[in-house]
Amino acid sequence: MSVRVTSDPKDFQATTFSFLEADPVLHTVILGNVAERAAGGRSAESEPSYFVSVHDDAGAVIGAAMRTPGRPVHLGALRADLAGEIAEAFAELVPEVGGVAGDRAAVRAFGERWAELREVTGVESRGSRLHKLEALVALTAPGNPRPMREDDVQLAAEWVSDGFRGEFATIDLAWAEHHLERGTLWIWEDGGEPVSMAGSHLPLFGVSRVGPVYTPPEHRRHGYAGALTGEVTAKILAKGNQACLYTDLANRTSNKIYAQLGYVPVADFVDLIFVP
Repeated sequence: MSVRVTSDPKDFQATTFSFLEADPVLHTVILGNVAERAAGGRSAESEPSYFVSVHDDAGAVIGAAMRTPGRPVHLGALRADLAGEIAEAFAELVPEVGGVAGDRAAVRAFGERWAELREVTGVESRGSRLHKLEALVALTAPGNPRPMREDDVQLAAEWVSDGFRGEFATIDLAWAEHHLERGTLWIWEDGGEPVSMAGSHLPLFGVSRVGPVYTPPEHRRHGYAGALTGEVTAKILAKGNQACLYTDLANRTSNKIYAQLGYVPVADFVDLIFVP
C-alpha cells in the first residue's frame, strides 16, 4: 500500500475520479469540490489544498481524502483501515489542522492516530446524514419560488452566514455572487417577501447535491424550506440527474421534512475537533 499527496486538483482528479465516480452520491463532496477547483472555479487562497490518495500494491486507488484551506480534513466514505495512513500523511502537511470529518469508523481511527502524533484529544462535535432521493413527493406552502436575483446577493450572503457560521465566518458576498452567476440559488417569497432560500451544486456524474437550505427563525414553521427544497429537487430531476443532500442529525425537523419529500438515508458521518 502507498499514499500519494498532491496540491494539484487536476492531478488528483485524473488519479482518483475513476474510483470515486463508482458511487457519485457517496463521494459527492470530494467529487464536487475537486472538480470545481480543477476547472478554476475557486478564487486564489492563502494556502494550498492537499489531496491524498491511497493505492494498493498494484497501484489501484482504494481511498481518497482532502483538506482545503481553513477546513477540517475530509475523509468522506474512506475505509477505516486506511485512516491511520491518511492521518500520518496530513500530520506532515498540516500539523495544526483543527479537525476531521467523514465516516464514523474512519474518523475514529484517524482521531486515534492523530492523538498519538499530535498529543491532542478528539471531541465529536456534529453528526450528519447523507440522503438521496428515492421518489419525490412535493410539499406545499404559502407563496411561491423564484430564482435568485442580483438584489438578493446581500440577503443571501447574510442568511448563509447566519445559518452556517461554522463554514462562513463572515458575510461572503462572493459566495452569493457565485450562485447568482450559475443560477443555483432559489428564493421562496410569501406576500412578496423573501422568507427562505435553497441552493444546489452543479451536477457531476449525474448527481446534484441540494444545499444550503436556510429559513430565518422568524419565518420558520410555515413549510417554506420543505416546499422550496422540493422545487429545487424537481429542477435537478428534470435535467436527468439524481438528487442528494446532507442533514444535521441533531435537527429532527429537517430530517423529518426531507423524509416527507422522499429522501432516504445513505450514510452517516461525524465531525471531530481536536483540542489540547
